Amino acid sequence: MSARTHKPHEIVERALELSRADGCVVIADEESTANLRWAGNALTTNGVTRGRTLTVVATVDGREGTASGVVSRSAVTVDELEPLVRAAEAAARGAGPAEDAQPLVTDVPASPDFTDAPAETSSAVFADFAPALGEAFARARAGGRELYGFANHEMTSTYVGTSTGLRLRHDQPNGTLELNAKSPDRTRSAWAGRATRDFKDVDPGALDADLAVRLGWAERRVELPTGRYETLLPPTAVADLLIYQLWSASGRDAVEGRTVFSKPGGGTRVGERLGELPLTLRSDPHEPGLESAPFVVAHSSGGDQSVFDNGLPVAATDWIRAGELHRLTTTRHSAALTGLPVAPAIGNLVLDGGTDRSLDDMVAGTERGLLLTCLWYIREVDPATLLLTGLTRDGVYLVENGEVVGEVNNFRFNESPVGLLGRATEAGRTEKTLPREWGDWFTRAAMPALRVPDFNMSSVSQGV
Repeated sequence: MSARTHKPHEIVERALELSRADGCVVIADEESTANLRWAGNALTTNGVTRGRTLTVVATVDGREGTASGVVSRSAVTVDELEPLVRAAEAAARGAGPAEDAQPLVTDVPASPDFTDAPAETSSAVFADFAPALGEAFARARAGGRELYGFANHEMTSTYVGTSTGLRLRHDQPNGTLELNAKSPDRTRSAWAGRATRDFKDVDPGALDADLAVRLGWAERRVELPTGRYETLLPPTAVADLLIYQLWSASGRDAVEGRTVFSKPGGGTRVGERLGELPLTLRSDPHEPGLESAPFVVAHSSGGDQSVFDNGLPVAATDWIRAGELHRLTTTRHSAALTGLPVAPAIGNLVLDGGTDRSLDDMVAGTERGLLLTCLWYIREVDPATLLLTGLTRDGVYLVENGEVVGEVNNFRFNESPVGLLGRATEAGRTEKTLPREWGDWFTRAAMPALRVPDFNMSSVSQGV
């Protein structure tokens, strides 16, 4: 009999019953996905998948401290539950004391729907989107464009149970749309992406219309050299840069002098002003439209997450408040080491505090500069300054006297998101966006466009 014939909460309870360790955490992730793919103005594939992953964390107390062992497996049958639990216990007994050891979390009210069946997605999520996509295909075909892309919707129900009595559950919908429009000779390309919870707020026709305008801009080609240019970064590009900044905001690493947030001579830059614009970078598990788990879900320890923190409630957190560094990410363990407040990572990111001007308004206010579409292949060059490198893609446009006058060549850039926040002269309206580079790992973001007076285009790229 498969474990899928049992409800996830029953699997969690049974695994906890089987545990002989001093402490135990069980995480059941019930996942379902639905997707559509298309190429050349025609649907190519669609499908629905289901799956379950079970993670068991065993903790064993010893004279030198508490050790932990973690084992995760998918498609576990009921008969395989006990071997899985024993494997986690054996891993704990074979490990040395865990540096991040803390008492398992207690006293968190149980989720009222813990014993309910998991939420699931299906092809029905595309009931309105698919016909609209077909209409976009027809318009693109008539306009001499080819559309490529995919739409994906996931629903993950996560159940967390612990030997200390926690019984928590969170349902996480996650949808992404990526749409490329290309000229028939493939020399011009434009991209648009959206993140969504249910595809009810996504209009493929409107996206195609925007991409048609961009392909029109690209009919005129202008070659530009490397250099520093006034640049308008759209929300998707801002999200990719600031997500990497958040991933690099470890409180422990900063205290140990290893990051851009380390203070020369010791300590951190918390309390320091990072830029003149009064921008706030924040996360909130209850942010409307960007809701994420209101408690820690850690399938492994490392960096600034700890399996010992599973179930720890998370709350709205300002990482940067009105331009000033306010929080760095910590676990309970790293907070105790550094003296910083406990501040676990949260599954969304918002930058606000700018004006109500749209990206089009910002273009209209530009005398001469570059308008980017998106960034990709972002990699770290120097953690001490958080210098990143990457490439522009699918359209870099020249703006003169408030109008886009053509497409320019792609570039490789070298920039630090912390430095960009310090030099930005304008932030526009905050809106939900899909990070293109990190969209496989982090989709719940809302960002404004940013105006940077001297964005460093370090070399010319031959990419489209």
